[in-house]
Amino acid sequence: MADDKYKIQKIDDYRWRIPREGKMRVDGIVYADEQMLKEIQKDESLQQVINVAHLPGIVGYSLGMPDIHWGYGFPIGGVAAFDIDEGVVSPGGVGYDINCGVRLLRTDLYQRDITNKMESLVNTLFANIPSGVGSHRKDLKLSLQDEKNVLRNGARWAVSQGYGTKEDLEHIEEQGCISEADPELVSDRALERGRAQLGTLGSGNHFVEVGYIAEVYDEEIARILGLEKDGITIVVHTGSRGLGYQVCDDSIRVMINASRKYNIELPDRQLCCAPINSPEGREYLAAMACAANYAFANRQMITHWVRESFESALHIGPKESQISLIYDVCHNIAKFEEHIVEGEKKRLCVHRKGATRAFPPNHPHTPDAYKSVGQPVLIPGDMGRCSYVLVGTEKAYADTFGSTCHGAGRVMSRNQAVKVSKGRSIAQELKEKGILVRADSRATLDEEIPEAYKNVTEVVNIVEHAGISKKIAQLKPLCVIKG
Repeated sequence: MADDKYKIQKIDDYRWRIPREGKMRVDGIVYADEQMLKEIQKDESLQQVINVAHLPGIVGYSLGMPDIHWGYGFPIGGVAAFDIDEGVVSPGGVGYDINCGVRLLRTDLYQRDITNKMESLVNTLFANIPSGVGSHRKDLKLSLQDEKNVLRNGARWAVSQGYGTKEDLEHIEEQGCISEADPELVSDRALERGRAQLGTLGSGNHFVEVGYIAEVYDEEIARILGLEKDGITIVVHTGSRGLGYQVCDDSIRVMINASRKYNIELPDRQLCCAPINSPEGREYLAAMACAANYAFANRQMITHWVRESFESALHIGPKESQISLIYDVCHNIAKFEEHIVEGEKKRLCVHRKGATRAFPPNHPHTPDAYKSVGQPVLIPGDMGRCSYVLVGTEKAYADTFGSTCHGAGRVMSRNQAVKVSKGRSIAQELKEKGILVRADSRATLDEEIPEAYKNVTEVVNIVEHAGISKKIAQLKPLCVIKG
C-alpha cells in the first residue's frame, strides 16, 4: 500500500514507514495493519509523526502505535527518544495529563462471589471515590508542606500515610516515585489546583472498573502475574488532575520562548521545546516529575478506597478479598533510560505520550517479581468491551525503545460522540450487556460511548503480531465508575 500524501511504505503486515525527507531527521514508523492505517489517516496524526521527526537530537525513529490519534504537538500514541547531549524535551511529547496511567489489582474473589452484590459495590465505589470535573475530597486536608511532600515522594508518601503497603511500591513503575522532582519549580496556581484533588478520579476517560478474567492466553505467565480465569480484577485509570494540567500549561509558555532563544526551528508551534540540558529543559523535567509523583500518589490512594469499598460492600475482610497490586504503568511521561542505538548503549530521554513502557524479561527496571516474564503491560479498552494484560518483550526494547500502545485510541471527538449518543441511554445499553455504570454526569457517558474508540482487541493483536507485547489475559467489565 502506498499513500501519495505521506509516501507511506509497507515494511511488513504490521509496520509502515514514512520516509525521511526535507528537514526530517529520522523516518517515521507506524504500527498498524492495513485496515487500521486507513482509520489513522482520517486525522492529522501521521503529520504529527512527521513533525516530531524534525526535532533536534531525535534518534532511531518517530514512532506511532496502533492507537494513535491527533493530539497536542505529538500524536497521542507517539513515542520519540532524544540524545541527552543534542536532544530536546517537549511538553507536547508528554501531554497535559502528566502520568495519566493505569494500575491493575487482582483479588482472591471470583465472579460468583460478587454477582448478587454488584449494585452495592458500584454504588460504594462511586460514593468513596470522588469523580467528575473539579472533583475533590472533603475528608483530606493537605497543607502546602504535605502537598510538596507528595510531589517529592509520590506513592511512597501515600503508603507512609497508611494508604497501602510497601509491597504495593514494588509493583509500580519507578516504585511510585521519580527522584528528579523539585516542588519549588511548581507554580502556586498548580499547587492550588492540586491541593484538594488528591485521591480523586477526575473526568473524561478516567475510570475505576471491576471486571473478571475472561480469557487466559498463557497459563504460566498468568500464574506468575497472579491472574486466574474468572478471577475478579480492578483497573484504575487516572492521572495528575489539575496540577498536572497546570504544570504543562505553565511549561508551554516557557518553552515557546525557549524555542526562539535556542533557535530551534519548529514545524508546529505546539512542539515547543528546549535542549534537555538547558535551564528550561531541566526545570520542566523536574516539574513534570512532581506531577508524575502526584499521579502515582493519586492512584495509590484510590487503591486504598477500592479496598475499603470491597470490604464494605461485600461484608468481607482484607484476608477474604486479598486485593493486591499487579502493576501500575505511566502513559504520559518523559524518562531517562538506556537503550541501544546503532549498536551503542546510550542514555536517552524517551517521550511516551499515550504509550506504555514494555520492558522485557531480565531488564534492570522490570520488577523482581516479573523478571522471568517481562514487565506487565496494561491496555484498557472502553467501558463496553474488554481490556488486556500483556508483557513486554525483547523486540519492543530493540525496536520501540521498550514501548507499546496504551489503549484503544479514540476515533470520535467528544463532540461527535455526544451527537451520536443523542436520545440514547448509554447506562441502560451497558446494563443490558451486564455492565453497571455510575458517572458524575450523563455527558461523560455520552462522550465515552464504546464506539468512540477503536476496537481494543484489534489494537492489541497488532502489537502482539508485531512482537512488541505478548498477550496474557483478557478482562471483561462488570461495573464501572466514570468521571
